[in-house]
Amino acid sequence: MGSDRTGKLITLLSLYMAQSIPMSFFSTVVPVIMRQQHYSLEAIGLMQLIKLPWIIKFLWAPLVDRTGSSTAGYRRWIIYSELFYAFSVAAVAFFSLEQQFMAIIVLMVLAITASATQDIATDAWAILTLKKEERSLGNSMQSMGSFLGAMIGSGALLVLYHYMGWVWLLLALSVVVLLALLPLWLFKPAAVIRKRPRSKSVSFRDIGSFFRQKGIWPHLATIGIFQSSLVGIMTMVKPLMIDMGHTAKDIGLVTGICGTATGALMALLAGYLMKRTSRRKAALTFATVNMMPVLYFIFMHPATGNLWVVATGITMTWGAFAMGMVLVFTLAMDNVRHCREGTDFTMQIVVVHLVSLAVSVASGQVAGAFSYATLFGLSLVLALLTLVVVWGSAGNER
Repeated sequence: MGSDRTGKLITLLSLYMAQSIPMSFFSTVVPVIMRQQHYSLEAIGLMQLIKLPWIIKFLWAPLVDRTGSSTAGYRRWIIYSELFYAFSVAAVAFFSLEQQFMAIIVLMVLAITASATQDIATDAWAILTLKKEERSLGNSMQSMGSFLGAMIGSGALLVLYHYMGWVWLLLALSVVVLLALLPLWLFKPAAVIRKRPRSKSVSFRDIGSFFRQKGIWPHLATIGIFQSSLVGIMTMVKPLMIDMGHTAKDIGLVTGICGTATGALMALLAGYLMKRTSRRKAALTFATVNMMPVLYFIFMHPATGNLWVVATGITMTWGAFAMGMVLVFTLAMDNVRHCREGTDFTMQIVVVHLVSLAVSVASGQVAGAFSYATLFGLSLVLALLTLVVVWGSAGNER
């Protein structure tokens, strides 16, 4: 029993890390390399296009659900997507940033599209494979994989780039993506076969019908707003540190290593806590935890620019954010329809991403037009609003 659960968790950790490492490399390290090669800011801005597949992946999620009628079916989707993902990453290595920039952008978009497809299938595979009492731990692996992958992709790979160069680093990255398949290949749980009546085949219409379910909007409000109070701080903390006089090296150490490492540890803790309590109690507890880093930054700023004082606030923020990720993913897993696991989970996470994107953009406007202190004050308002929303709607969560 224990080995079965261990196999599931290791597989999920491996797959989610495989998604996060190249994504972090492409979105954070490549722009640094481009700037070193004197690319314009406009060209660097085009790099944000690679994130588009993660926003629109709900469009092909029904296709994955329609053909993935069992854990074995989703497993095939994962394997084929991962292989195409690795091939696309390897292909980037043979193009020059200086001379074939647009070709690299196209290949990156293809790679991230494959990664997004793998994510749909992996989420559905996890929902079918994990027992309800295992979902919190499974989502701990998802959050840990994201944080560890970000730490490797945005930190370690930037260092390795100076030693390995563009070609060998990309080829090594593609090998890492392939190695992530090993746990899935070795661990083969009994296939969960889902019989689907012909009249209930998954289609594009299921995207619209998802929003017509009873009680879905209070649930979406809960998961959508849950981490909003932290997103603004996470978006603006790097410019804040620059304005305080800290170096890029300081920022990399505090956010890229301390922050992500704390996030990985707190994600694991959140999974164990949720395993021992109800969804409602966990939601109220984590919503209360979200207020702590916000209050810390309110009282910290602008009193000090000491690196370790700022680092404490950042580790608190990343830790609280990671705990909230586990909760949001678990609640999303609890609210999927039979035979539409990939579609429904994807729709919920896209809603979360869109809310986070809106808050990120707004945070820059607020901090720029007013001050960081104003941003932290509004973050506290969002944290209190989150607590109210959770109190009102979490009772519907199982």
